[in-house]
Amino acid sequence: MAPKAVALVLVLLAISGSRAEVNPDAVANVIWKYFTELGSNAKDTVDQLQQTEISKQLNTLLQSNLQSVSAYAEDLQERLVPFAIELKAQLAQDSQRLKEQIQRELQQLQAKLAPYADEVHQQIGTNIRQLQAKLSPYAEELRSQVDRSAGELKQALEPYAAELRERLQDNTDSIKASLSPYADRLQQQIDGGVESLKERLSPMADELKAQVEQSVAELRRGLSPYAQEVQDGLNRQLESLTIQMEKATEELRNRLATSSEELRAQLSPLAQELREAASGDTESLRQRLAPLAQQLEQRVGQTLETFRQQAAPFGETFGKQLVQRLEEMRGKLDTGAAGLEDHLELLEKEVREKVAAFLSTVPPPQN
Repeated sequence: MAPKAVALVLVLLAISGSRAEVNPDAVANVIWKYFTELGSNAKDTVDQLQQTEISKQLNTLLQSNLQSVSAYAEDLQERLVPFAIELKAQLAQDSQRLKEQIQRELQQLQAKLAPYADEVHQQIGTNIRQLQAKLSPYAEELRSQVDRSAGELKQALEPYAAELRERLQDNTDSIKASLSPYADRLQQQIDGGVESLKERLSPMADELKAQVEQSVAELRRGLSPYAQEVQDGLNRQLESLTIQMEKATEELRNRLATSSEELRAQLSPLAQELREAASGDTESLRQRLAPLAQQLEQRVGQTLETFRQQAAPFGETFGKQLVQRLEEMRGKLDTGAAGLEDHLELLEKEVREKVAAFLSTVPPPQN
């Protein structure tokens, strides 16, 4: 088997493992990254894979689950490698085909829309203003939810600082015995606050996605009368716009989730430091705890304020991204010139569709 094919299979096995089924999106992500980021030289590809964390995950996976995945791995190799090699061979052709097709359709679309340039400008401008008006309340709500959640978590954690200061007045044995349960309660409060934050913020991404879909549908209705004979070109541009906007929505969702988990990671060491203090010698216990008791409230406040400043503007940033995409589309319709990488979104979509169709024919591993 060629080194590049082996490398691809190893990566795919690392993400699929011995699960009952393979996630098409996960496989497509790896294949797309493999095609677009790891380079064309086989040795370089293998070297890069060996240097990545995924190779460590693979070693652990195969060592612990070799019996359960070996038959599945062999079957996956036999089926997936020829498919992946063929897909790679087609990719350069498909890329050039899409690039030329998009440019040709865009030039035709621009020529057809030229007599209605003012109306098209006005329609897209109206769409931009309407989208901004729709997104503004969501941006404000997101900022409000971040502020409210950070404030509530701060309020919930403040009593722990006062309690710790009070405990320092007790005898040493009593302090030591109560520290571990205290640290556990603190961690539970942190976890509960972060989960509550995620539950509040997560639905907003779905609501924003619905607004984006509605905006594209309105733009389609507004532009279609001017593009009766070049609907394919218009549809292609709107499809690309939709993909870009959906990616922006998923990026927002991921940023919110990541920021929430980063908040947990920054607050959790407080509980861990208390556990470590409890595990030390009894004589210096008060000395170790005194700085923590004094700093706990301040550290919580600083951490939550940093989170608030970082996460609160996410909604405004998201809105600016979408407006930029619409402005870029307006520029393309004006000039008839496609961007250098306009075809990549549609090419990736094709790759994902082909991977999903292929994997639907592969039987799942037998338990």
